[in-house]
Amino acid sequence: MAERTTFHSLEIFLNNQPTIKYVPPSAPEFHSFRNVWNSSHAGVPLAIVQPQSASDVAALIKFAKNRSLHFTLRSGGHNLQGRSVVDNALLIDLRALNTVTIAPDRQSATVGGGILQGDLATKLWEAGLATPTGAVPSVGYAGWATYGGYGPFSSHWGLGVDQVIGATIVNADGEIETAEEELLQGIRGAGGLYGAIVDLTIKVYPLTGILAGPIIFDSSDIAKTFVDFNIAYNALLATEGLPAQATVQRVVFNTPRGRVFAITFVWSGSAAESEEGKRWSAKIAALVPCQMNAVVPTTIPKWFASNGAHIPTSVYGSSRTYNLASISNATAEAIGRNLALLPSDPAAMFTVHQLRGPSVDGTLTKPLSVFATREPHYMLEILGYATSGVDQGASEAWAAQMAAEIELAGQGDILPTAYVSLYGPGPTESPDKVLEKVYGSKAEVVRLLKARVDPENTFRLAVPTLD
Repeated sequence: MAERTTFHSLEIFLNNQPTIKYVPPSAPEFHSFRNVWNSSHAGVPLAIVQPQSASDVAALIKFAKNRSLHFTLRSGGHNLQGRSVVDNALLIDLRALNTVTIAPDRQSATVGGGILQGDLATKLWEAGLATPTGAVPSVGYAGWATYGGYGPFSSHWGLGVDQVIGATIVNADGEIETAEEELLQGIRGAGGLYGAIVDLTIKVYPLTGILAGPIIFDSSDIAKTFVDFNIAYNALLATEGLPAQATVQRVVFNTPRGRVFAITFVWSGSAAESEEGKRWSAKIAALVPCQMNAVVPTTIPKWFASNGAHIPTSVYGSSRTYNLASISNATAEAIGRNLALLPSDPAAMFTVHQLRGPSVDGTLTKPLSVFATREPHYMLEILGYATSGVDQGASEAWAAQMAAEIELAGQGDILPTAYVSLYGPGPTESPDKVLEKVYGSKAEVVRLLKARVDPENTFRLAVPTLD
Protein backbone atom coordinates (compact mmCIF):
# COMPACT_ATOMS: atom_id res chain seq x y z
CA MET A 1 0.00 0.00 0.00
CA ALA A 2 2.80 2.44 0.93
CA GLU A 3 4.67 1.65 -2.29
CA ARG A 4 1.51 2.21 -4.36
CA THR A 5 1.03 5.59 -2.67
CA THR A 6 4.67 6.52 -3.40
CA PHE A 7 4.27 5.57 -7.07
CA HIS A 8 1.09 7.58 -7.30
CA SER A 9 2.69 10.70 -5.81
CA LEU A 10 5.77 10.25 -8.04
CA GLU A 11 3.63 10.03 -11.16
CA ILE A 12 1.61 13.10 -10.18
CA PHE A 13 4.86 14.99 -9.62
CA LEU A 14 6.28 13.85 -12.97
CA ASN A 15 3.13 14.91 -14.81
CA ASN A 16 4.06 18.46 -13.82
CA GLN A 17 7.70 17.96 -14.86
CA PRO A 18 7.40 17.02 -18.56
CA THR A 19 11.13 17.31 -19.28
CA ILE A 20 12.03 14.51 -16.84
CA LYS A 21 11.94 11.12 -18.53
CA TYR A 22 10.33 8.36 -16.48
CA VAL A 23 11.08 4.66 -16.62
CA PRO A 24 8.70 2.70 -14.35
CA PRO A 25 9.36 -0.97 -13.46
CA SER A 26 6.73 -1.97 -16.03
CA ALA A 27 8.67 -0.38 -18.90
CA PRO A 28 10.43 -2.82 -21.28
CA GLU A 29 13.69 -0.89 -20.92
CA PHE A 30 13.63 -0.79 -17.11
CA HIS A 31 16.01 -3.71 -16.54
CA SER A 32 18.54 -2.60 -19.15
CA PHE A 33 18.50 0.94 -17.71
CA ARG A 34 19.12 -0.31 -14.16
CA ASN A 35 22.07 -2.50 -15.16
CA VAL A 36 25.39 -1.45 -13.64
CA TRP A 37 28.87 -2.85 -14.09
CA ASN A 38 28.94 -4.85 -10.84
CA SER A 39 25.73 -6.84 -10.94
CA SER A 40 26.29 -8.81 -7.75
CA HIS A 41 25.05 -6.08 -5.41
CA ALA A 42 22.77 -4.07 -7.68
CA GLY A 43 19.22 -3.79 -6.42
CA VAL A 44 15.87 -3.14 -8.06
CA PRO A 45 15.06 0.57 -7.81
CA LEU A 46 11.63 1.97 -7.14
CA ALA A 47 11.73 3.63 -10.56
CA ILE A 48 14.23 5.33 -12.87
CA VAL A 49 14.08 9.02 -13.74
CA GLN A 50 16.27 10.82 -16.26
CA PRO A 51 16.57 14.57 -15.66
CA GLN A 52 17.56 16.69 -18.64
CA SER A 53 18.84 19.74 -16.75
CA ALA A 54 20.10 20.95 -13.40
CA SER A 55 16.63 22.32 -12.62
CA ASP A 56 15.17 18.85 -13.23
CA VAL A 57 17.67 17.39 -10.75
CA ALA A 58 16.75 20.08 -8.22
CA ALA A 59 13.04 19.32 -8.57
CA LEU A 60 13.65 15.59 -8.11
CA ILE A 61 15.77 15.97 -4.98
CA LYS A 62 13.30 18.40 -3.44
CA PHE A 63 10.48 15.95 -4.17
CA ALA A 64 12.44 13.01 -2.71
CA LYS A 65 13.39 14.90 0.44
CA ASN A 66 9.86 16.15 1.08
CA ARG A 67 8.59 12.56 0.95
CA SER A 68 11.56 10.96 2.79
CA LEU A 69 12.23 8.94 -0.36
CA HIS A 70 15.70 7.44 -0.63
CA PHE A 71 17.46 7.94 -3.96
CA THR A 72 20.73 7.18 -5.74
CA LEU A 73 22.58 9.00 -8.50
CA ARG A 74 24.29 7.33 -11.44
CA SER A 75 26.22 8.24 -14.53
CA GLY A 76 28.44 5.42 -15.79
CA GLY A 77 27.34 2.90 -13.15
CA HIS A 78 30.92 1.67 -12.66
CA ASN A 79 31.08 1.99 -8.88
CA LEU A 80 32.99 -1.20 -8.11
CA GLN A 81 30.64 -2.12 -5.27
CA GLY A 82 27.50 -1.65 -7.42
CA ARG A 83 26.29 1.11 -5.10
CA SER A 84 24.44 3.28 -7.63
CA VAL A 85 21.36 1.03 -7.75
CA VAL A 86 19.61 0.20 -4.45
CA ASP A 87 16.44 -1.75 -3.73
CA ASN A 88 13.34 0.47 -3.55
CA ALA A 89 15.31 3.71 -3.93
CA LEU A 90 14.59 6.14 -6.74
CA LEU A 91 17.36 5.95 -9.34
CA ILE A 92 18.25 9.39 -10.74
CA ASP A 93 20.14 8.75 -13.98
CA LEU A 94 22.27 11.81 -14.81
CA ARG A 95 23.62 10.72 -18.19
CA ALA A 96 21.68 13.35 -20.12
CA LEU A 97 23.83 16.01 -18.39
CA ASN A 98 26.66 15.52 -20.86
CA THR A 99 27.55 18.94 -22.26
CA VAL A 100 31.12 20.21 -22.70
CA THR A 101 31.78 23.96 -22.86
CA ILE A 102 35.39 25.00 -23.46
CA ALA A 103 36.46 28.35 -22.01
CA PRO A 104 37.64 31.02 -24.49
CA ASP A 105 41.20 30.78 -23.15
CA ARG A 106 41.15 26.97 -23.74
CA GLN A 107 42.57 26.32 -20.27
CA SER A 108 39.37 24.96 -18.73
CA ALA A 109 36.06 23.38 -19.65
CA THR A 110 32.72 23.02 -17.90
CA VAL A 111 31.31 19.51 -18.25
CA GLY A 112 28.00 17.97 -17.33
CA GLY A 113 27.82 15.81 -14.21
CA GLY A 114 26.60 12.78 -16.16
CA ILE A 115 29.17 12.73 -18.95
CA LEU A 116 31.07 9.52 -19.59
CA GLN A 117 34.85 9.57 -19.88
CA GLY A 118 34.90 8.44 -23.50
CA ASP A 119 32.42 11.14 -24.56
CA LEU A 120 34.33 13.84 -22.71
CA ALA A 121 37.64 12.77 -24.21
CA THR A 122 36.18 12.71 -27.73
CA LYS A 123 34.72 16.21 -27.45
CA LEU A 124 37.96 17.62 -26.07
CA TRP A 125 40.04 15.80 -28.69
CA GLU A 126 38.02 17.39 -31.47
CA ALA A 127 39.17 20.75 -30.05
CA GLY A 128 42.83 19.66 -29.75
CA LEU A 129 42.58 19.29 -25.99
CA ALA A 130 42.73 16.63 -23.29
CA THR A 131 42.33 16.22 -19.55
CA PRO A 132 43.23 13.38 -17.19
CA THR A 133 40.78 10.47 -17.35
CA GLY A 134 40.84 6.79 -16.60
CA ALA A 135 41.09 4.16 -19.31
CA VAL A 136 37.50 2.86 -19.60
CA PRO A 137 35.16 4.95 -21.81
CA SER A 138 31.90 3.95 -20.09
CA VAL A 139 32.99 5.17 -16.64
CA GLY A 140 31.24 8.32 -15.42
CA TYR A 141 33.73 11.19 -15.38
CA ALA A 142 32.44 13.14 -12.35
CA GLY A 143 32.64 10.19 -9.98
CA TRP A 144 36.05 9.13 -11.29
CA ALA A 145 37.50 12.62 -10.94
CA THR A 146 35.99 13.74 -7.65
CA TYR A 147 36.88 10.59 -5.71
CA GLY A 148 40.55 10.72 -6.77
CA GLY A 149 41.06 9.83 -10.40
CA TYR A 150 44.11 7.65 -11.07
CA GLY A 151 44.83 7.09 -14.73
CA PRO A 152 47.23 7.18 -17.66
CA PHE A 153 47.67 10.96 -17.58
CA SER A 154 48.15 11.40 -13.82
CA SER A 155 51.95 11.45 -14.06
CA HIS A 156 51.80 14.26 -16.62
CA TRP A 157 48.99 16.52 -15.39
CA GLY A 158 47.95 15.11 -12.02
CA LEU A 159 45.04 13.20 -10.56
CA GLY A 160 41.50 13.82 -11.72
CA VAL A 161 40.69 15.42 -8.36
CA ASP A 162 43.39 18.03 -8.94
CA GLN A 163 41.77 19.20 -12.20
CA VAL A 164 38.53 20.34 -10.53
CA ILE A 165 38.43 24.13 -10.26
CA GLY A 166 34.69 24.64 -9.94
CA ALA A 167 31.44 22.76 -9.41
CA THR A 168 27.70 23.25 -9.43
CA ILE A 169 25.63 20.97 -7.21
CA VAL A 170 22.05 20.46 -6.18
CA ASN A 171 22.25 20.63 -2.41
CA ALA A 172 20.29 18.83 0.29
CA ASP A 173 17.49 21.42 0.09
CA GLY A 174 17.02 20.82 -3.62
CA GLU A 175 18.65 24.12 -4.56
CA ILE A 176 21.19 24.69 -7.33
CA GLU A 177 24.38 25.98 -5.72
CA THR A 178 27.77 27.10 -6.99
CA ALA A 179 30.31 25.44 -4.71
CA GLU A 180 32.38 27.82 -2.60
CA GLU A 181 35.93 26.90 -1.62
CA GLU A 182 35.12 24.89 1.52
CA LEU A 183 32.54 22.82 -0.34
CA LEU A 184 34.90 22.40 -3.28
CA GLN A 185 37.53 21.04 -0.92
CA GLY A 186 35.11 18.31 0.11
CA ILE A 187 33.92 17.57 -3.41
CA ARG A 188 37.58 17.07 -4.36
CA GLY A 189 37.90 13.63 -2.83
CA ALA A 190 34.44 12.90 -1.40
CA GLY A 191 32.48 13.50 -4.60
CA GLY A 192 28.71 13.27 -4.26
CA LEU A 193 28.66 13.02 -0.47
CA TYR A 194 27.50 16.65 -0.29
CA GLY A 195 25.13 16.96 -3.21
CA ALA A 196 24.30 15.99 -6.76
CA ILE A 197 27.09 17.23 -9.03
CA VAL A 198 25.43 18.75 -12.10
CA ASP A 199 28.60 20.19 -13.59
CA LEU A 200 32.33 20.49 -13.01
CA THR A 201 34.80 23.04 -14.29
CA ILE A 202 38.10 21.31 -14.98
CA LYS A 203 41.55 22.08 -16.33
CA VAL A 204 42.28 21.07 -19.92
CA TYR A 205 45.55 20.86 -21.86
CA PRO A 206 46.61 21.08 -25.51
CA LEU A 207 47.18 17.63 -27.03
CA THR A 208 46.92 16.44 -30.61
CA GLY A 209 48.62 13.05 -30.54
CA ILE A 210 49.56 10.22 -28.21
CA LEU A 211 51.52 6.99 -28.28
CA ALA A 212 49.68 4.16 -26.59
CA GLY A 213 49.26 0.42 -26.53
CA PRO A 214 50.13 -2.76 -24.68
CA ILE A 215 53.58 -4.24 -24.18
CA ILE A 216 53.10 -7.96 -23.66
CA PHE A 217 55.78 -9.99 -21.91
CA ASP A 218 56.62 -13.68 -21.92
CA SER A 219 54.12 -15.02 -19.37
CA SER A 220 54.97 -18.74 -19.45
CA ASP A 221 56.26 -18.30 -15.88
CA ILE A 222 54.17 -15.30 -14.93
CA ALA A 223 55.35 -15.20 -11.32
CA LYS A 224 59.01 -14.99 -12.33
CA THR A 225 58.30 -12.43 -15.05
CA PHE A 226 56.45 -10.17 -12.61
CA VAL A 227 59.29 -10.35 -10.06
CA ASP A 228 62.00 -9.81 -12.70
CA PHE A 229 60.13 -6.84 -14.16
CA ASN A 230 59.75 -5.30 -10.71
CA ILE A 231 63.48 -5.55 -10.08
CA ALA A 232 64.37 -4.07 -13.48
CA TYR A 233 61.76 -1.32 -13.24
CA ASN A 234 62.91 -0.28 -9.76
CA ALA A 235 66.48 -0.08 -11.09
CA LEU A 236 65.35 2.05 -14.04
CA LEU A 237 63.55 4.46 -11.72
CA ALA A 238 66.60 4.70 -9.48
CA THR A 239 69.03 5.39 -12.31
CA GLU A 240 67.06 7.34 -14.92
CA GLY A 241 63.55 7.99 -13.64
CA LEU A 242 60.68 8.34 -16.10
CA PRO A 243 59.56 11.39 -18.09
CA ALA A 244 56.31 12.95 -16.92
CA GLN A 245 54.68 12.18 -20.28
CA ALA A 246 55.13 8.42 -19.80
CA THR A 247 52.72 6.23 -17.85
CA VAL A 248 53.57 2.59 -17.16
CA GLN A 249 50.69 0.56 -15.71
CA ARG A 250 51.26 -3.10 -14.92
CA VAL A 251 48.28 -5.31 -15.71
CA VAL A 252 47.57 -9.03 -15.61
CA PHE A 253 44.54 -10.37 -17.46
CA ASN A 254 43.20 -13.45 -19.19
CA THR A 255 43.27 -14.12 -22.92
CA PRO A 256 42.10 -17.18 -24.88
CA ARG A 257 45.73 -18.36 -24.64
CA GLY A 258 45.96 -17.93 -20.89
CA ARG A 259 47.18 -15.38 -18.36
CA VAL A 260 49.23 -12.46 -19.64
CA PHE A 261 51.47 -9.97 -17.85
CA ALA A 262 51.59 -6.71 -19.76
CA ILE A 263 52.21 -3.00 -19.53
CA THR A 264 49.75 -0.45 -20.79
CA PHE A 265 52.00 2.36 -21.99
CA VAL A 266 50.77 5.89 -22.70
CA TRP A 267 52.91 8.80 -23.87
CA SER A 268 51.01 12.10 -23.77
CA GLY A 269 53.68 14.35 -25.21
CA SER A 270 53.55 16.62 -28.24
CA ALA A 271 54.05 15.35 -31.79
CA ALA A 272 57.61 16.67 -31.67
CA GLU A 273 58.27 14.37 -28.70
CA SER A 274 56.94 11.18 -30.32
CA GLU A 275 60.37 9.76 -31.07
CA GLU A 276 61.29 10.17 -27.42
CA GLY A 277 58.10 8.34 -26.50
CA LYS A 278 58.98 5.47 -28.83
CA ARG A 279 62.40 5.27 -27.26
CA TRP A 280 60.87 4.99 -23.80
CA SER A 281 58.35 2.33 -24.86
CA ALA A 282 61.26 0.30 -26.28
CA LYS A 283 63.19 0.78 -23.05
CA ILE A 284 60.25 -0.55 -21.00
CA ALA A 285 59.76 -3.45 -23.42
CA ALA A 286 63.40 -4.47 -22.95
CA LEU A 287 63.21 -4.84 -19.17
CA VAL A 288 62.19 -8.52 -19.41
CA PRO A 289 61.62 -10.88 -22.38
CA CYS A 290 58.95 -9.29 -24.56
CA GLN A 291 56.50 -11.01 -26.88
CA MET A 292 54.96 -7.91 -28.46
CA ASN A 293 55.30 -4.14 -28.29
CA ALA A 294 52.07 -2.72 -29.72
CA VAL A 295 52.65 0.92 -28.71
CA VAL A 296 51.72 3.05 -31.73
CA PRO A 297 50.71 6.62 -32.56
CA THR A 298 46.96 6.91 -32.03
CA THR A 299 44.20 9.21 -30.82
CA ILE A 300 42.50 9.24 -27.45
CA PRO A 301 39.10 8.27 -28.95
CA LYS A 302 40.66 5.26 -30.74
CA TRP A 303 42.57 4.30 -27.60
CA PHE A 304 39.38 4.45 -25.53
CA ALA A 305 37.49 2.34 -28.08
CA SER A 306 40.19 -0.32 -27.99
CA ASN A 307 40.14 -0.43 -24.19
CA GLY A 308 36.36 -0.61 -24.03
CA ALA A 309 36.28 -3.62 -26.35
CA HIS A 310 38.22 -5.66 -23.78
CA ILE A 311 36.21 -4.77 -20.65
CA PRO A 312 33.28 -7.05 -19.68
CA THR A 313 30.00 -5.15 -19.66
CA SER A 314 28.81 -6.84 -16.47
CA VAL A 315 30.60 -8.62 -13.63
CA TYR A 316 30.01 -10.22 -10.24
CA GLY A 317 32.35 -9.97 -7.27
CA SER A 318 34.39 -7.46 -5.33
CA SER A 319 37.74 -5.69 -5.30
CA ARG A 320 40.64 -5.32 -2.88
CA THR A 321 43.19 -2.51 -2.84
CA TYR A 322 46.37 -1.34 -1.14
CA ASN A 323 48.53 1.73 -1.43
CA LEU A 324 52.22 0.86 -1.23
CA ALA A 325 55.15 3.24 -0.82
CA SER A 326 57.24 0.73 -2.79
CA ILE A 327 56.98 -2.81 -4.15
CA SER A 328 59.73 -4.82 -2.51
CA ASN A 329 61.02 -8.13 -3.81
CA ALA A 330 59.07 -9.92 -1.08
CA THR A 331 55.83 -8.18 -2.07
CA ALA A 332 56.47 -8.83 -5.78
CA GLU A 333 57.01 -12.52 -5.00
CA ALA A 334 53.72 -12.66 -3.06
CA ILE A 335 51.93 -11.00 -5.96
CA GLY A 336 53.61 -13.28 -8.49
CA ARG A 337 52.60 -16.45 -6.63
CA ASN A 338 48.99 -15.37 -6.75
CA LEU A 339 49.11 -14.21 -10.35
CA ALA A 340 49.97 -17.81 -11.23
CA LEU A 341 46.65 -18.74 -9.59
CA LEU A 342 44.54 -16.08 -11.31
CA PRO A 343 41.12 -17.58 -12.17
CA SER A 344 40.61 -17.97 -15.91
CA ASP A 345 37.52 -15.74 -15.98
CA PRO A 346 38.04 -12.66 -18.20
CA ALA A 347 36.76 -10.36 -15.43
CA ALA A 348 39.46 -11.42 -12.94
CA MET A 349 42.38 -8.99 -13.21
CA PHE A 350 45.20 -7.29 -11.37
CA THR A 351 46.69 -3.87 -12.06
CA VAL A 352 49.28 -1.54 -10.56
CA HIS A 353 48.92 2.24 -10.86
CA GLN A 354 51.93 4.37 -9.98
CA LEU A 355 51.25 7.86 -8.65
CA ARG A 356 54.16 10.16 -9.34
CA GLY A 357 54.44 13.60 -10.88
CA PRO A 358 52.56 16.82 -10.15
CA SER A 359 50.00 15.46 -7.67
CA VAL A 360 52.77 14.36 -5.31
CA ASP A 361 56.06 16.08 -6.20
CA GLY A 362 55.22 19.72 -5.51
CA THR A 363 55.30 20.92 -9.14
CA LEU A 364 51.53 21.40 -9.17
CA THR A 365 49.77 24.01 -7.08
CA LYS A 366 47.13 21.63 -5.81
CA PRO A 367 43.70 22.97 -4.90
CA LEU A 368 42.48 22.16 -1.40
CA SER A 369 41.03 18.66 -1.32
CA VAL A 370 40.26 15.84 1.08
CA PHE A 371 42.14 13.32 -1.06
CA ALA A 372 44.67 12.14 1.48
CA THR A 373 47.32 9.94 -0.18
CA ARG A 374 49.79 12.55 -1.34
CA GLU A 375 53.10 10.68 -1.13
CA PRO A 376 54.44 8.85 -4.22
CA HIS A 377 52.93 5.37 -4.19
CA TYR A 378 51.62 2.37 -6.04
CA MET A 379 47.87 1.72 -5.95
CA LEU A 380 46.99 -1.96 -6.40
CA GLU A 381 43.72 -3.12 -7.95
CA ILE A 382 42.96 -6.74 -7.03
CA LEU A 383 39.83 -7.39 -9.06
CA GLY A 384 38.07 -10.48 -7.80
CA TYR A 385 35.35 -10.47 -10.44
CA ALA A 386 33.70 -13.01 -12.70
CA THR A 387 31.40 -12.67 -15.68
CA SER A 388 28.96 -15.10 -14.05
CA GLY A 389 27.56 -15.25 -10.56
CA VAL A 390 28.41 -18.96 -10.54
CA ASP A 391 32.15 -18.15 -10.66
CA GLN A 392 32.03 -15.17 -8.31
CA GLY A 393 33.12 -17.13 -5.24
CA ALA A 394 36.32 -18.43 -6.85
CA SER A 395 37.38 -14.97 -8.00
CA GLU A 396 36.65 -13.38 -4.63
CA ALA A 397 38.55 -16.13 -2.82
CA TRP A 398 41.56 -15.54 -5.09
CA ALA A 399 41.44 -11.80 -4.41
CA ALA A 400 41.19 -12.37 -0.66
CA GLN A 401 44.19 -14.72 -0.70
CA MET A 402 46.32 -12.28 -2.68
CA ALA A 403 45.34 -9.44 -0.35
CA ALA A 404 46.28 -11.46 2.72
CA GLU A 405 49.69 -12.36 1.28
CA ILE A 406 50.39 -8.78 0.22
CA GLU A 407 49.46 -7.56 3.68
CA LEU A 408 51.95 -9.98 5.21
CA ALA A 409 54.79 -9.41 2.72
CA GLY A 410 54.29 -5.64 2.43
CA GLN A 411 54.59 -4.75 6.09
CA GLY A 412 56.37 -1.43 6.32
CA ASP A 413 55.42 -0.47 2.75
CA ILE A 414 51.61 -0.46 3.04
CA LEU A 415 50.30 3.06 3.57
CA PRO A 416 47.50 3.64 6.10
CA THR A 417 45.06 5.01 3.51
CA ALA A 418 43.17 3.20 0.75
CA TYR A 419 41.47 4.39 -2.44
CA VAL A 420 37.77 4.96 -1.76
CA SER A 421 36.66 3.89 -5.25
CA LEU A 422 38.14 0.41 -4.75
CA TYR A 423 37.96 -0.06 -1.01
CA GLY A 424 35.36 -2.57 0.15
CA PRO A 425 34.87 -2.26 3.90
CA GLY A 426 34.37 -5.42 5.93
CA PRO A 427 30.91 -6.26 7.32
CA THR A 428 31.83 -5.12 10.82
CA GLU A 429 33.77 -1.99 9.83
CA SER A 430 32.06 1.14 11.15
CA PRO A 431 31.50 4.26 9.01
CA ASP A 432 33.98 6.15 11.20
CA LYS A 433 36.66 3.52 10.52
CA VAL A 434 35.97 3.70 6.79
CA LEU A 435 36.33 7.49 6.88
CA GLU A 436 39.69 7.15 8.64
CA LYS A 437 40.84 4.53 6.16
CA VAL A 438 40.04 6.46 2.99
CA TYR A 439 40.56 10.05 4.15
CA GLY A 440 43.25 9.71 6.82
CA SER A 441 44.02 13.07 8.39
CA LYS A 442 41.24 14.67 6.30
CA ALA A 443 38.50 12.46 7.80
CA GLU A 444 37.38 15.12 10.27
CA VAL A 445 37.14 17.71 7.47
CA VAL A 446 34.85 15.32 5.57
CA ARG A 447 32.74 14.67 8.66
CA LEU A 448 32.33 18.32 9.69
CA LEU A 449 31.48 19.50 6.20
CA LYS A 450 28.84 16.77 5.89
CA ALA A 451 27.29 17.87 9.18
CA ARG A 452 27.15 21.47 7.93
CA VAL A 453 25.79 21.04 4.41
CA ASP A 454 23.71 17.86 4.74
CA PRO A 455 22.78 17.49 8.43
CA GLU A 456 19.80 15.20 7.68
CA ASN A 457 21.98 12.98 5.46
CA THR A 458 19.77 13.44 2.42
CA PHE A 459 22.57 11.98 0.31
CA ARG A 460 22.86 8.96 2.61
CA LEU A 461 23.33 6.51 -0.28
CA ALA A 462 26.38 8.33 -1.63
CA VAL A 463 29.91 6.93 -1.25
CA PRO A 464 31.14 6.48 1.46
CA THR A 465 28.22 5.53 3.68
CA LEU A 466 28.20 7.60 6.86
CA ASP A 467 25.44 5.85 8.82
